Amino acid sequence: MALTVFNTMGNRKEPFNPVVAGKVGMYVCGVTVYDLCHIGHARANVVFDTIVRYLRYRGYEVAFVRNFTDIDDKIIRRAASEGTDYLTISGRYIEAFYRDFDRMGLLRPDVEPRATGHIPEIIDLVARLVAAGNAYAVDGDVYYAVKGFHGYGKLSGKNTDDLLSGARVDVDERKRDPLDFALWKSSKPGEPAWDSPWGPGRPGWHIECSAMAMKHLGETLDIHGGGKDLVFPHHENEIAQSEGLTGKPFARYWVHNGFVNVDNEKMSKSLGNFFTLREVLAKVKPDVLRFFFASSHYRSPIDYSDRSLSEAKAGLDRLYRAKEKAEGCVAAGVMAASIPAGVDFSPLRDAPAKFVEAMDDDFNTAAALGHLFDAVRALNRLAPADPATERGKAAQFLAGYELLEPLFGTLGLLQAPAKEFFRGDEADPGGVTDGPGRLPAEEIDRRIEARKAARARKDFAEADRIRKELESLGVLLEDSRAGTTWKYKD
Repeated sequence: MALTVFNTMGNRKEPFNPVVAGKVGMYVCGVTVYDLCHIGHARANVVFDTIVRYLRYRGYEVAFVRNFTDIDDKIIRRAASEGTDYLTISGRYIEAFYRDFDRMGLLRPDVEPRATGHIPEIIDLVARLVAAGNAYAVDGDVYYAVKGFHGYGKLSGKNTDDLLSGARVDVDERKRDPLDFALWKSSKPGEPAWDSPWGPGRPGWHIECSAMAMKHLGETLDIHGGGKDLVFPHHENEIAQSEGLTGKPFARYWVHNGFVNVDNEKMSKSLGNFFTLREVLAKVKPDVLRFFFASSHYRSPIDYSDRSLSEAKAGLDRLYRAKEKAEGCVAAGVMAASIPAGVDFSPLRDAPAKFVEAMDDDFNTAAALGHLFDAVRALNRLAPADPATERGKAAQFLAGYELLEPLFGTLGLLQAPAKEFFRGDEADPGGVTDGPGRLPAEEIDRRIEARKAARARKDFAEADRIRKELESLGVLLEDSRAGTTWKYKD
């Protein structure tokens, strides 16, 4: 199966064919650095990090560009309120961005341009638009003339009348049309400014991305990504100003991730359900948050709640238990052998092909995780009670885990040693670390497998007996579509 990607331009899945075979130029709109990132930013960045990882896993040479908007009205207002300058504000929150997202295991882009580092390119692009008749200057400001671009609205699928009625547009009688947007803004007293042919000023929001993307990736990108909220006006305006000048498609594929809701409500500061990434990471391990995002398709809305995070933790624990056993095999000096034949282990042997099949279907991480859980269930049938004495079994187990390890890595999961991941769970009521008097994890997994086999042969009395027996020993089971997870009662 060839890779297919859902293209917002046209709202359909399309075969993925980059401009140059084997190479991908990908631009993702980054954050405006005036405050800490929230969980919506976290989802977007994890989504595109995963897409980059998968494209590279599939053998593509990816040039990944993600920008910082480091000059903006919000940054200027924040600087004024704190009695400092825009450089201090932008520098502070760029540093905070790295601190938070390095914990999330994000790959650093190949290029991370900043708007203020591309002022000459921005001015040149604006000047070319004015010379071509696509833009006009008024009192030091420069506006893009939307009515002159006949494809305006093709990304969002609306006509200009619809966009005008639903758009948040600045009231400015100097504009020829209310939908016209600023390419260059004249500076007000005390604001940062750069010299330009239209007087001192600074770039508008939309033009900076066109200038930076084209400088680093050329006039046509393979993938342009961002959150669903950027479809209009930001990406619609990028298309107008870029294609209005070059006459070429600005991007072959427009990829947008869905929103994050909180307890089934839209996240907003006014509702009091707004969480920064730093607040979330104070109580949730970064791996758990990545797993939570991967458990839903990137285009779907995802509901953030304590319950959903608890379910993500339980699911991820199961995967880390497999890694823990593999690390035990390595510590015992075991060398990987081969995976046994037989239908019981086909989910394990077939995992790489099934993983690719799922991810080739528009980066379906949820389906890919399902195949990984099937594989881990098969893998656990090979788990040795003691790798030092069951070396043959341990060698087969290690071979199975090594087959799965690159797939976990493609999703950015299981990047920490298992002991490090489980450290601190002793104080977590939902943790699964063994303790004095507790049934060992390996024995719990063995009994869960026995219960699964009983249910498969419709011996529900035996399955129920195993559940009750485990509960009497202080172990609670929870069944879900992803499988059975467990935790100690205390």
